[in-house]
Amino acid sequence: MSTPTARTRPRGTTVALTVTAWALAALFLLPYVLVVLTAGRPSDELRDNSYLPSRFDWSAFTKVWTDTTLGQNLSNTLLIAGGSTLLVLLVALPAAYCTARVRFRGRTAFLLLVLVTQMFQPTALQVGLYREFHALGLLDTTAVLMVANAAFNLAFAVWIISAYIGSIPVELEEAAMMDGCGRARALLRVTLPLAMPGIVTAVIFTFIAAWNEFIMGLTLTTSPERQPLTVGINNMIGAYSVQWNQVFAASVVAIVPVVILFAVIERHVVSGLTAGSVK
Repeated sequence: MSTPTARTRPRGTTVALTVTAWALAALFLLPYVLVVLTAGRPSDELRDNSYLPSRFDWSAFTKVWTDTTLGQNLSNTLLIAGGSTLLVLLVALPAAYCTARVRFRGRTAFLLLVLVTQMFQPTALQVGLYREFHALGLLDTTAVLMVANAAFNLAFAVWIISAYIGSIPVELEEAAMMDGCGRARALLRVTLPLAMPGIVTAVIFTFIAAWNEFIMGLTLTTSPERQPLTVGINNMIGAYSVQWNQVFAASVVAIVPVVILFAVIERHVVSGLTAGSVK
């Protein structure tokens, strides 16, 4: 008679966990469903107490493109998020590699400084940032938001990539250098491909943080056609009237690209977040 090699979970427990998981998923998805339903609600039904509209009206989605600067705001956000992510990678990759591989004097203090900068809130630094960028003549440009977002997301990227590179055996680089590769070539050919899950994690979190940023966009830009998407949606809320179906339609436009991006590379994000946890 064979003995079981693994402990099996009772069927009732499995069913309970499955039902609980689906219930939690529905709970988290409910606000997004309500956003879509409100975006499709006709204007004359915005004050109704019913959850479902009598018919789905697409006019709000078309009006936000024709009557507002949403299209330009979306282009600005794509440029800002992409530029910020590129700047973060250019700085974070060499910094993370040095902290993971080189035992230099002051390494602990440097890592502590990186951790402390992650604790700074953009709101607390708005006055100083505004004065500095005003002196540089960068206010009301996409470049100012690229630099500001990159600065606030750099510390997280350094920590994530450094942890992943630290989990890669250094013997792989040494073997590549013994075969004739220099340190830079070994980094490009061996370390970076293996560290790609950690790099992808830093990329997606930096991109999403820059995509969702609001305070700096509101403070450092003033022209509606140069503001990011989050500020553009906020500008749709008037002082005396608000077309909530158009506001929610713009919110759907802002949510969909990030959801698609996150779904495509979700497995890389999970493996990157667990980098360095087991060696």
